[in-house]
Amino acid sequence: MMETGKQLTGTLAVAVFTAALGSLQFGYSLGVINAPQKVIQKHYALSLGVWSERSALSDNDTVETDLSDAGTHSTVVMYWSLSVAIFSIGGMVSSFLVGFVGDLKGRVKGMLMVNVLAVVAGLLMGLCQMWKPHIMIISGRAIMGFYCGLTSGLVPMYIGEIAPKAYRGALGTLHQLAIVIGILLSQVIGLDFVLGNDEMWPLLLGLSGAPAVLQTLLLPFCPESPRYLYILQGKEEEARKSLLRLKGAYDPTPDLEEMKREKDEADKEPRISIRSLIFSSVYRQQLFVALMMHLSQQLSGINAIFYYSTAIFTQAGVAQPVYATIGVGVINTVFTMVSVALVDKAGRRILTLVGLGGMCCCAIAMTVGLKFQNDYSWMSYVSMSAIFMFVSFFEIGPGPIPWFIVAELFSQGPRPAAIALAGCCNWTSNFIIGMTFPYIQELLDCYVFLLFAVLLLCFTVFIYLRVPETKGKTFEEIAAVFQKKRQIPKDNTELEQLKTSTDA
Repeated sequence: MMETGKQLTGTLAVAVFTAALGSLQFGYSLGVINAPQKVIQKHYALSLGVWSERSALSDNDTVETDLSDAGTHSTVVMYWSLSVAIFSIGGMVSSFLVGFVGDLKGRVKGMLMVNVLAVVAGLLMGLCQMWKPHIMIISGRAIMGFYCGLTSGLVPMYIGEIAPKAYRGALGTLHQLAIVIGILLSQVIGLDFVLGNDEMWPLLLGLSGAPAVLQTLLLPFCPESPRYLYILQGKEEEARKSLLRLKGAYDPTPDLEEMKREKDEADKEPRISIRSLIFSSVYRQQLFVALMMHLSQQLSGINAIFYYSTAIFTQAGVAQPVYATIGVGVINTVFTMVSVALVDKAGRRILTLVGLGGMCCCAIAMTVGLKFQNDYSWMSYVSMSAIFMFVSFFEIGPGPIPWFIVAELFSQGPRPAAIALAGCCNWTSNFIIGMTFPYIQELLDCYVFLLFAVLLLCFTVFIYLRVPETKGKTFEEIAAVFQKKRQIPKDNTELEQLKTSTDA
């Protein structure tokens, strides 16, 4: 017999790869809208009748000037802003439905069902020139955002439940790795000489639905989550078969016994709804930690770095700042792979602390570089180095870990509701940062990263004081850590109250 729970099989690899295709699509959809901005704005202007191409113009500079004018028209700006923002709004709304979709027919069938949304969204954007581009793209982005809100919860949930304990961190980190690869892919394909041009941009946007097609073909070969089958469905034999498919020839009895204990605990407590979880003191500490982990990811300033990077590279004298920005994407991907290698050795807590602490130092260096780059030319390189280091530290811990640690912090009963709430927190804070950062930047100017440095310091202290290490622990052992920290009620009054409110 092989050692229990430590084997990696071809079936497990296929299942994790297939699930991560949803994350790849999430990343591609995040990044794809940025590169062809001017081209899309031009077609919006043409469709809205606020700008028209004049074939008599042959001077490239004049055409470019007219194109810039088209992109600054108030109506075009409004529709463009909506095209970007509607993606996050769709994700915020659908993140509440993760638990419902995951429990309805299972994790695998849940991912299969939501792929319809991605294909529809891809077709709307790919065929946008057949009608009004601004309406088609906004509709497609809204549906794609709705899809990504679901998949950003379903993928970590499924991977966390099928991964062997010894590899749960590394496999969970693949969700973030797929996201950053998707972003990098969209940046490369979005270059002007590839698909980010006047002729091919609808195909560039339409390809955002392509991973869903491949995932739909592969999902029928993926085993359902054994934890879902046993704990929620009570199907012990099917759970046994799923474990054997995922882990190969081994004795599944210890895993089944662990699930039985978790099922017994789950049977004692109600199926926790989102509302019940919010008001429950039983899970308050776990929920607080989960939400703070996701807030630390979005309020770290990582989106601001990407927003500022092109301007800094331009000021530093980089001839083609777009390639430097792609370089940031490459660093993003490389250090996420470093996290994959380290997370089950170093642990979640230490990597998050190193990442947040390093980002705090980089944010201070960024502020110094921005403040003095006009006085000392070499300060621009300090800013550039700080960007690359900031991204590196982010992907070592604060980027990938929040996505899968929520599934580790909660038992089967409250897990779907917790993932839904954490996902909504992530999407909402992302949306708020995206909408407010330009105003914060205008107000604070070069000191904007000092604000993020303060936030990062606060998050580092919080993680150090409140977040336990989950590396190598069973779900039972992790739950026990929090139970020791709280005053356990002498009776089951609160659980009885939860039972009455869960059906709501």
